[in-house]
Amino acid sequence: MVFSTSAVRQHVEKRPMSSAERKVIFASSLGTVFEWYDFYLYGSLASIIGAQFFSQFPKTTADIFALLAFAAGFLVRPFGALVFGRLGDLVGRKYTFLVTILIMGLSTFVVGLLPNYDSIGIAAPIILISARLLQGLALGGEYGGAATYVAEHAPHGRRGFYTSWIQTTATLGLFLSLLVILGTRTFFGEARFAEIGWRVPFIVSVLLLLVSLWIRLQLSESPAFLKMKEEGTVSEKPLTEAFATWSNAKIALLALFGLTMGQGVVWYTGQFYSLFFLQSICKVDGYTANLLIAWALVCGTGFFVFFGWLSDHIGRKPIILTGCLLAALTYFPIYRAITANANPALAQALETVKVKVVADPADCGNLFNPVGTRVFTSSCDIARDFLAKSAVRYEMVPGPAGSPAQIVADGVNVTAFDSTQVSNAKTAMADFSKTATAALQEAGYPKPNDPGIIRMKHPFDLSEPRVLHLIGLLAILVIYVTMVYGPIAAALVELFPTRIRYTSMSLPYHIGNGWFGGLLPATAFAMVAQTGDIYYGLWYPIIFAGITFVIGSLFIPETKDRDIYAED
Repeated sequence: MVFSTSAVRQHVEKRPMSSAERKVIFASSLGTVFEWYDFYLYGSLASIIGAQFFSQFPKTTADIFALLAFAAGFLVRPFGALVFGRLGDLVGRKYTFLVTILIMGLSTFVVGLLPNYDSIGIAAPIILISARLLQGLALGGEYGGAATYVAEHAPHGRRGFYTSWIQTTATLGLFLSLLVILGTRTFFGEARFAEIGWRVPFIVSVLLLLVSLWIRLQLSESPAFLKMKEEGTVSEKPLTEAFATWSNAKIALLALFGLTMGQGVVWYTGQFYSLFFLQSICKVDGYTANLLIAWALVCGTGFFVFFGWLSDHIGRKPIILTGCLLAALTYFPIYRAITANANPALAQALETVKVKVVADPADCGNLFNPVGTRVFTSSCDIARDFLAKSAVRYEMVPGPAGSPAQIVADGVNVTAFDSTQVSNAKTAMADFSKTATAALQEAGYPKPNDPGIIRMKHPFDLSEPRVLHLIGLLAILVIYVTMVYGPIAAALVELFPTRIRYTSMSLPYHIGNGWFGGLLPATAFAMVAQTGDIYYGLWYPIIFAGITFVIGSLFIPETKDRDIYAED
């Protein structure tokens, strides 16, 4: 049915969601649940996966390869957007995202069954990486297909509300993975879990796959694509039409820089960098940090749907860009308040304790460390890396040429070392860490197990006011996420004509989220390590969110009233 008149649209806007439309939303959302379920599974179990599939290497190297295998699947997502976006515009939305979820599900399932390196040798890591690459390609086509399919089924005036349900599934994927991992760990015990129990969460994913396939097979093609097919207006070369034609390529670039780039960095700052900040900077234990994030997600998730609904009334653009602007203006005070509540002694030390690194500038290199396992050798880099990991604010002072770096904490000097000049680097590092830690604690920095660091004993341990303050602060970050993410699917669908919609919207989405967003945690921490300021990494999302606000305000049109059945 084509909604082509205002009278019909007004009538449709007022009717409740039908059971068929609920099935469309549910079936489309399951693929996104898959995406986040696997994301958290692999990220949480990367160390175990490294031991299983890269056991021929030392542990540090094995961890690097495990995380790089994970990143490989992440980085190929834009290429999957091109492959499956083209397919979706050629043969249809339904059949394409049937293929993507099948590849996604089987790739996850294969990881659970795959013999380890000790059993089949080099074939194990090769198959693992191949599975990750296939899954990354499939993920590149999954979101665009789901968003397009739901939007093209939604009645006029309710596309924001309908598509916003897809956005809530990240929370469901997170909770589902946590429940399965915790349940499996409890059942097997830690030793048995590391040996074989870790496979269960991956194998269980086949249930999601079977349910998703069963439901999606019952769905019909989207009405917009059927209309286009009946009229013979299906694009014969969607990639060429989308990206080699300037009028369309320009829209894709504007969608990237004026919408998804800012949305991606706000998303990752509110969800993942906040977790990293609590654990690595504020030294909150992993159990407590995950509970705080989980509670924030519980508080904020409903706003995905609220802002999707609101965007149907006031527009997509003002909500998304306001979210970017609020994030850019308030990240510094929010993260400072997180530090003050999570680790008050650290917040006090950052303001009162003066720490310097006195070093030969020629001895100081780049501290970019994307997977957290890079080994530094020069005395300057060793000193700065140690301070960054200890969440110590420091300033650089040029030292004599050729001299080893020194950490100066309130007048106490600790000399670092060059690992290439000592006989036993491991022993030297242990001695240096012990001496430097003692000097920092004497100057006023808290111990890692400081009783003042926030700690939750169980999920409902909410009596401490600081716990509630932290949940509130983290919930604000999640609400920013819901502002930029809730209406984004509808906004992207409406920007592009039906004949190239799947192709055109998928690429800017996955570059904005997969590259600008996905690189945020590693890049932000590298900025912290390089400057000695624990808040300096926030400039990464602030700058990109600010750029999106400016470009979006000037060049992105409002799309909520567009007729997506009409061909441009």
